[in-house]
Amino acid sequence: MPASRLIILGVAVAAAGGAGYVAKNMVAIPAPVVVDSGVQKPQIALQDVLVLSGDVPMGDTLGGKIRWEKWPSDGVNANFITRANEPDAADKLKDSVARMAMYAGEPLRRSKLIGEGQSFMSSILPSGMRAVATSINADTSAGGFILPNDFVDVIMTRKADASAGGAGGFITETILKNIRVLAIDQTIQEDEEGKKTRVGQTATLELTPQQAEIITVAQQMADRLTLALRPVADAQEKVVGEADYLVSGNGRRGTVRLIKSGEISEVGARK
Repeated sequence: MPASRLIILGVAVAAAGGAGYVAKNMVAIPAPVVVDSGVQKPQIALQDVLVLSGDVPMGDTLGGKIRWEKWPSDGVNANFITRANEPDAADKLKDSVARMAMYAGEPLRRSKLIGEGQSFMSSILPSGMRAVATSINADTSAGGFILPNDFVDVIMTRKADASAGGAGGFITETILKNIRVLAIDQTIQEDEEGKKTRVGQTATLELTPQQAEIITVAQQMADRLTLALRPVADAQEKVVGEADYLVSGNGRRGTVRLIKSGEISEVGARK
């Protein structure tokens, strides 16, 4: 081989080796990563809160539908039940009865449970109100489409007094307006299986003491009491013009109201 080629080949080998050495020194060696094997503490403080693991209808027991769930401490309400304050609450409350419908994921509150020794109806009745039952059937309850928590008007129908020179017939009057239905028979909420109508024999209504007296008098006077279903949009409507005359005595005290043959009369009360 000619000497010139040997010289060129030697120079090329030397250049390649030098380039490799330079490139090797230019590559940065990454710093070793130190992995902490210990468990890191959470950045947000958490507490165990008793929550619903399933829907609980009004009047049902909680059963196994409650569990402890971690919540941020800043989001824990004073009414929540926490494991820190009541570690055995899940066992103690599993037989409690819901006084209103509750839903999965909702924190459990004692205010939504029936207190020990209380009956169900008295626990769901608002303060100052009365629960009064009245007989109904399909003809007098919107064909059975009235359900608990619906609002109704109460209509009284009675025979007119023909002996006073009138033409007889019937008199119809709305005696109570916008009244909430608490229960139909023993059912206090809509059927869970999707049954949308219920033809019961008795409707329990939520009434003020004055309204309770009105419907008691009307039940004695009326040939029929009818419940007329109202729209949900009217639930907050202010009620005026009820049949207060049935019990008010026209504003007079010391009178007794007598009902005979569907007619009202008043006599002075004995002292």
